[in-house]
Amino acid sequence: MGNPRGFLQIGRAKGSAKTVAERLSSYREFDIPLPEADLRAQASRCMDCGIPFCHKGCPLGNLIPEWNDHVYRGRYGDAVAALEATNNFPEMTGRVCPAPCESSCVLNIDGVPVTIKDVERFLGDRMNGPSVALVPKPPRVRIRQRVAIIGSGPAGLAAAQQLGRAGYEVTVMERSDRLGGLLRYGIPDFKMEKAMIDRRIEQMRSEGVVFRTGVEVGVTIMARELREKYDAVLLAVGACQARELAVAGRDLAGVHLAMDYLTQQNRRVAGDVVPDAGAILANGKHVVILGGGDTGSDCLGTALRQGAASVTQLELMPAPPKERMPENPWPEWPVVYRTSSSQEEGGARDFAVQTKRVLGDERGRVRALSAVRLAREGGKLVEVPGSTFEIPCDLLLLAMGFTGPERSPLLADLGVALDARGNVAVQGCATSVPSVFAAGDVSRGASLVVWAIAEGRKAAAAIDAYLSERRELAVAGE
Repeated sequence: MGNPRGFLQIGRAKGSAKTVAERLSSYREFDIPLPEADLRAQASRCMDCGIPFCHKGCPLGNLIPEWNDHVYRGRYGDAVAALEATNNFPEMTGRVCPAPCESSCVLNIDGVPVTIKDVERFLGDRMNGPSVALVPKPPRVRIRQRVAIIGSGPAGLAAAQQLGRAGYEVTVMERSDRLGGLLRYGIPDFKMEKAMIDRRIEQMRSEGVVFRTGVEVGVTIMARELREKYDAVLLAVGACQARELAVAGRDLAGVHLAMDYLTQQNRRVAGDVVPDAGAILANGKHVVILGGGDTGSDCLGTALRQGAASVTQLELMPAPPKERMPENPWPEWPVVYRTSSSQEEGGARDFAVQTKRVLGDERGRVRALSAVRLAREGGKLVEVPGSTFEIPCDLLLLAMGFTGPERSPLLADLGVALDARGNVAVQGCATSVPSVFAAGDVSRGASLVVWAIAEGRKAAAAIDAYLSERRELAVAGE
């Protein structure tokens, strides 16, 4: 603890951002980090608590007091080493993580937590910035056991890097044309530019990890062949089965799933040509987004950049309270009203609204939503009598969350058991099928990038233990 009075003498400060007008004119990142001297001062606010609750708040168990102290003292190499010990991709979590560690910070009792996320991003960019040459860390010894990882999102990439550095022969299979999963196609570039994914992929290639795109297990390669070729298989395909809108008019033109919309725009930013016939664009349209979470917010920011005439974001649940309720005490994650960076940029938000019907015009295109107000009665949401109203709508985006992994040939071909929620059932990352493991959203349900990285690392450790035991048994059998 370099400055025992830092938290008393220095107030909380965060970086700034470009103006809204500048932000909406570009798909580039818009955050302006604190100057280095100010960031070091912020790191000095860390109290090095006797019980660091931030460790529990962080799914990765990041060594936050340690690297804060290193940053304060200017020991950046030590800080990076401490961060890299628990987090494979801090340059990504430093951008897209909601920072549960800050919610658990002891200083958050007074609402002024250490700016942990900003420090993490600073260190992440020192590891994987545009001018940084990422140093490969190949294993000293190769193990002649092969691991197939299906899916190249954060869970799959984290597991691949851990296993590759441990010496295993790792092949990552991705059904899309580019690597990164939802990091690539689900998160808009204005929140996280994709060059950092490419630099990590190149680092992992130099470490011996093999990547194959355009491979769909259950179609391109069958599960039996996969299990014959590899000693272990890891499922890391996410939970991309979107929750649907079960009302009349869902099939009208102009009604789309949020991920289809976001993926298209990310492809445009990457330089792909999206045919006009299937283009989903918000320019000049009245856009309605169903869903108030991160995906809905990403749709909002994208629609504003595309020049929407108006954007309205609807949430089924009532608005959360402005401050913590007594039943939601520190250090729990605070269930409070939040405003995302996209919501700061414009658009309208409405809560406790249920869509009853999607209305179309004579051409079969959406023209409006018919909705009702909801109120909480006896712990349930009920319709408010006489509250039916219409919202003009030319483009309806469904961002109501996800219900689990897609029901693709993959899961059926592998024959893994599912749990009551439709996710892949696991015990210690092991599925019901021998030598097949699962990590991230496919077994946890749709969650945060930081949880996916944590589960990828956990699965890598489980696979390593499993394969180590197989090697020992093989030696004993000889």
